[in-house]
Amino acid sequence: MNRLLSYISIILCLLFSAMICGCASMRPPVVNSYNSDNISNYRYFYVSPTGDYTSSSGVYGNQYGVYGGTTKSTNPSTVIAGILFKNGYIQVNEVNPNNARETMIVNFGETGRRNVNLGYSIEVTIQFISAATQLPICTCTAEGQGETEADDVRKAIQRALEPLFKSDKK
Repeated sequence: MNRLLSYISIILCLLFSAMICGCASMRPPVVNSYNSDNISNYRYFYVSPTGDYTSSSGVYGNQYGVYGGTTKSTNPSTVIAGILFKNGYIQVNEVNPNNARETMIVNFGETGRRNVNLGYSIEVTIQFISAATQLPICTCTAEGQGETEADDVRKAIQRALEPLFKSDKK
């Protein structure tokens, strides 16, 4: 009986340790500004095209097909554009030399993955560049975690841009 209790207590300690280690939180978003330039000095933006992130959750399959679950898709450039629209910026399809001083180029990249909360998070970095000088204005980096990889990316973009616009409106 004592042996059984010791095995149970060891198992409970291991499970508790795994839960504690698996409960890491998201790293805070980071905004790096360059020079004295600020995105509030710009009116227009051109966002570089990106591919879709398509992923599924709750799906199972066998030799006859795939069943259940939901499939989600997100395109980072459209998520970024939507946030910039909401904050008063105007999207252009190309950089016009007449408006280059007021235009920023926006680039997106996935910059990491990390095991978090019994799953993983995706880290993204969004780069803002002056269309006139080709010099960086700022970069925004954050992690996101959701039900699917598409959710991870969408949440990471939202988290990355949130502090940029909070500090911009002060």
